[in-house]
Order: sequence, then structure tokens, then C-alpha cells
Amino acid sequence: MQHEGPKGVINDWRRFKLESMDQENLNPAKRELLRQMSSPSKAKDTSRGNLNRKMSVQEYELLKEEDEGCLKSYRKRCMQEMHDKLSFGPRFEGVYDLDSGEAFLEVIEKEHHSTVVVVHIYKNGIKGCEALNSCLDCLASEYPTVKFCKIDAVASGAAERFSDEYLPTLLVYKAGELLGNFLSCTQHLNEEFFATDVEGFLNSYGLLPEKEQPQMEDDEENNIE
Repeated sequence: MQHEGPKGVINDWRRFKLESMDQENLNPAKRELLRQMSSPSKAKDTSRGNLNRKMSVQEYELLKEEDEGCLKSYRKRCMQEMHDKLSFGPRFEGVYDLDSGEAFLEVIEKEHHSTVVVVHIYKNGIKGCEALNSCLDCLASEYPTVKFCKIDAVASGAAERFSDEYLPTLLVYKAGELLGNFLSCTQHLNEEFFATDVEGFLNSYGLLPEKEQPQMEDDEENNIE
């Protein structure tokens, strides 16, 4: 995101629109016009009159055709870049499968200092482990700044320490420090539990950050006549 001031924002949006368009099916005249609009300083006619001219009717009509989906994508990109600039820490997708004790140590010791790391130690066939993995999949999408991981007790190299009676286990870290150590964590939940139950359990100890509020969709604005 390189824009500065209103004109920079407009040009940045035009460049984004051109990049996201289907270049194969775009009318050549329209593609060239949008290219010139997104890079006014590179237009063939560099006379002062051309650079300072007002937007033509043709250009105005083109801007009116900007589709809503592309505008939402542009806003999402800007929000993501702003988020990264403010150093809120990295974002993650899904649950990370750790395949060794070394991977387990690395994720604890090398993760960003502001990142909460939740590790599920499980074993196939142990009651509650599969359900907890499914719950973490759901929570990972709702808490993108939290790094959710899972590791098989045998793969972790600590099968003796985490015997079947202590599984599933949830460990919570931040900046390399152990914040939560919940052995046989499902004993704190109902027989049948869901992602909201696991979320509530972790929140009861203050271990999850504030959930991000979803962006308001433009649909609400469009419904206002």
C-alpha cells in the first residue's frame, strides 16, 4: 500500500482494479484507459495540460463500473496491510500439525512475542482427542492471531510423560512462557462439547485475545435508500 493523500488512494485503487481484472476478456480500449488512469505520470501525452486535465466522461463511466466484489477485496487488502504495519503480530490459518519434538520446541521458542500458541497433545483413539481437534479447527478461523497446533504424544517424544490418562492435553504459551497446562482437559467439559465450550474454557483463564469483530458489509449501507 503506497498511497499518500486522496490522489494516491485513487491511483492505488485503480492499479488494484487493473491487476484484479480478467485481462484476457477485458476490452483493449478499456484496459489501456485504466492503465493510463492508474499511472498518470507514465501516459504518452505528458504535457502539463494533459496531466492537470479533469477526468473525462469516459473515465467517469469506467469508474462507475467498478464492481462491489473488487472494492471489498481492495478494502480487505488495505485493512490487512494496516494491521501488519501496527505490529499486531502475524496471522495464521488452520491448525498446524507438529511432527516432532524439535518442531514443538521451535514453535514455542521462535514464535512472535505477542503470539499466543495453543498446543494440543493427542493420541489417536483416545476419547476426546478427535473432537478437540475439530474444535481447534473452528477456533483457528475465529482467532487468526493465535497459533493453534497439535502434536501426537508419541511424535513429541514425551509419550511417557503424557500417558493416555492425561490426554488430551492443552498447553498454552506466549513469548516462550507456559501460561496454561491442562492435563486431561476434557474433564472440564461436558461429555459432548463444541468449539464454543473450548473457547469459553480458555477464556475463563484469560488465555485468548479479544475476538476480532467482523467487518461491516456494504450490504447494510446498500439497504438504506
